[in-house]
Amino acid sequence: PQAEMFEYAIDLRAMTQGRGNFSMEFVRYEQVPHEVAAGIIEAAKREQDK
Repeated sequence: PQAEMFEYAIDLRAMTQGRGNFSMEFVRYEQVPHEVAAGIIEAAKREQDK
């Protein structure tokens, strides 16, 4: 999921002392794995409860 790519960007910059770079290109949508979907749903519920 795209959310995981944001974490990747932070990790990449940390490992390369801020010099690392990458790019993304949208190719297609895919079904989210069940365990990932469950985490997304739980986070959305927590946000609604605030």
